[in-house]
Amino acid sequence: MPLVRGTEFVKAARKSGYAVGGFNTNNLEWTRAILAGAQEANAPILIQTSMGAAKYMGGYKVCYDLVRDTVESMNITVPVALHLDHGAYEDALECIEIGYNSVMFDGSHLPFAENLEKAKDVVAKAHAKGVSVECEVGTIGGEEDGIIGSGELADVNECIQMAATGLDYLACGIGNIHGVYPENWVGLDFGHLKEITDALGPDVPLVLHGGSGIPKEQVQKAISMGISKVNVNTECQQVFAAATRKYIEEGKDHDDKGFDPRKLLAPGTKAIEQLVVDRIEWFGSTNKA
Repeated sequence: MPLVRGTEFVKAARKSGYAVGGFNTNNLEWTRAILAGAQEANAPILIQTSMGAAKYMGGYKVCYDLVRDTVESMNITVPVALHLDHGAYEDALECIEIGYNSVMFDGSHLPFAENLEKAKDVVAKAHAKGVSVECEVGTIGGEEDGIIGSGELADVNECIQMAATGLDYLACGIGNIHGVYPENWVGLDFGHLKEITDALGPDVPLVLHGGSGIPKEQVQKAISMGISKVNVNTECQQVFAAATRKYIEEGKDHDDKGFDPRKLLAPGTKAIEQLVVDRIEWFGSTNKA
């Protein structure tokens, strides 16, 4: 199946009370693992590149070609959207031109008026080419490509104004953070999430960033209240590192060409694939392709 935009299947998730996974890729192995997991679970997904990951991989055109060609070579039949995660204004416009099906313009660190103005422009340019758009209100805690947020709660009125741009899905801070959650993290603010969903109504899918490390019961409660896309990156990094470390600590890199990268990286790749299957089950999107 060719790459598709995310609007339809994310809105279907919002309507039916489940969420789709947005899984970040960093290289070929990760791309294959995420796609294999989605295919096994028979679930629609967004495969995402951050600005930093895209630079590491050789640029947005390389990322586009890699994901598109891998979908074709693996005979992937579930809906897959290629999404820019936490993109600056210029990056979002570049990805629209290159062929990404979905882009996130993250202006949450800007004064709100500027964030809103640029969001309107990105939405107009993206929709003219059939590309989905995610925007953000209220910075997500932690750090993502140099954008640092303290986990603030998104202003409800700003959410209303941002949704009015015609965006396809909205990321809003509800106490979530990027990276590893600290022991003293107090959890998601469900009261604030309810305020946002009540204000926006049922037609605006919401995005939960920092999905790695949030307890299953909190993730599923958030989905029942309007979260329709959950981003996962850190957990993929963690399981990949753990499986690779285990392989080396067991000395398998010394066995019969075990140093071959195809063998060395295989356990980590498989670990990501299994995590994708597991998280899709958490989100309720298994067999929703």
